[in-house]
Parts: sequence; structure tokens; C-alpha cells
Amino acid sequence: MAEAVFAVAAVLMLAGAIGVVASRNPVHAALFLVQTLVGVALLFILNDAHFLAAVQVVVYAGAIVILFLFVIMLLGVDKAEELRVEPIFGQRPLAAVIGAALAAVLGTVILTTADVLSGIRQSGGERALDGEATDIERMGRVLFGEFAFAVEITAALLTIAVVGAVVLTRRAARSDGAAPAGSGGG
Repeated sequence: MAEAVFAVAAVLMLAGAIGVVASRNPVHAALFLVQTLVGVALLFILNDAHFLAAVQVVVYAGAIVILFLFVIMLLGVDKAEELRVEPIFGQRPLAAVIGAALAAVLGTVILTTADVLSGIRQSGGERALDGEATDIERMGRVLFGEFAFAVEITAALLTIAVVGAVVLTRRAARSDGAAPAGSGGG
């Protein structure tokens, strides 16, 4: 039974991932992303991580993808654009260089801190689980203790993304000659 569920989840995730990459319409890509995230939730259920499956569906497939759709609709990019036209000269080569540098830095960090990231201590022993605390309490201690900085950075990046979408929308409205949103028009 477990093998069949895994096979269904794998097919669901692979088809969704291919759909995200191959789709020309951003709205369709977001919907394929929901399909991929539901497949990941199935894998969590298969591994008896029901809380993580619920978080996967509610937070990622629900809130984050809705945020993506909101930004897509707000910017009006729900149609395919011409990719051969480069809006800013040298943008693509610069993005490739920065992306390669970031990938190199990330790879270096992962290789040098693999023991820390995996939770294995330098002494070689594994940490004992706290038998009195619930899973949610332990998760809260880890997220807002050891990984508080990563949680704060994620929140800041999501806020910056929303502010950037609003700024781009206002700038696009002004360049079209239309009145900016909320200006009253008269």
C-alpha cells in the first residue's frame, strides 16, 4: 500500500514540477505548484508526519500560492511575454554571474556546515528527544531558538516581495498614463 501511495505522490509531484517549468502562463504555473505541494503533503502523510502535511497544505499550497497569484494578478503578468527582448541591457549576463556566485557560496556553506545542518553534534552522539514536550512545542523551540534568524529573514523576504509588487504596479500605472491606484482620479 505504501509503495502505491509513494508512486502516486511521485507522479503527482513530477507532473506538477514539469508543469511549473513548462507552463507559459504564470497562473497555470502557480496551479501546477499547488499540485506539486499536495504531492509533498502526501509523502508527509505516508511518513506519519500529519502536522507537517497540514502545514504544507495550509501554509504553502494555501497562503503562499495565493500570495503568488495575488502578485501575478496585481502586476498583470497573466499573459506570456516576449523573452527575446531584454528590458535592461546586460541584465541576463549579470543575473547569471550573480546566480553562479550565490550557488557557489551556498554550496560552500552546505559543505562546511553539513554536521551542524544535519543536527549531528561534533561529539558524534545524537541528541535525545524531550519526552515531556509535544511535537509542536519542540518545533517551536527549534524554529524560534536555533533557527530564529532564518525565520525572520523569510518573513522579511516575503514582506519585501509584496512591497516590491506594489511599487512595480504603481510605476506601471504611471507609465501607462493611467491614474495610480487610490488617487481618486478627479
